[in-house]
Amino acid sequence: MEDLKSYIREVPDFPKPGINFFDITTLLKDPLALRMTVDRFTWLFSNGHRPHKVVGIESRGFMFAPSLAYNLNAGFVPVRKPGKLPAKTVSQSYELEYGTDRLEMHADAVAPGEKVLIVDDVVATGGTALATAQMVEAAGGTVVGFGFIIELTFLPGRQKLSGYDVESLIRY
Repeated sequence: MEDLKSYIREVPDFPKPGINFFDITTLLKDPLALRMTVDRFTWLFSNGHRPHKVVGIESRGFMFAPSLAYNLNAGFVPVRKPGKLPAKTVSQSYELEYGTDRLEMHADAVAPGEKVLIVDDVVATGGTALATAQMVEAAGGTVVGFGFIIELTFLPGRQKLSGYDVESLIRY
């Protein structure tokens, strides 16, 4: 799956000096790369996982989760920053390097007993993904896995998600 790396643009010093940003917009604009990404996620999660819902984390998780949900015959659930969802929500706070942040999900998005796959573009420290899993589990859902396009192996994201099935297509 490392062949997808050729479709990722690396942007040095973004969003601030010293950070190397892995830009997936170059993957998104290429029809073959986009198809390969969705097809590989579908293959990874069609065996044994069979989720009822695929959760996409704002904002780049939104670019893949609906297509994956369609392929897996599952529903799509958006997890968003505070104040973006119109109906009653549940929320989960999580730690950032300098402070905290919060995510929200509609209170009725996941029913007790439903299997849920969580998708995002990058796993770095794992805080956003873990907060999303905590919301799903508080609603009574079962997290059957995480799917990421990119895994930054020099950060502790996978360790923070230990105990869960974590799949990534590309590792840096």
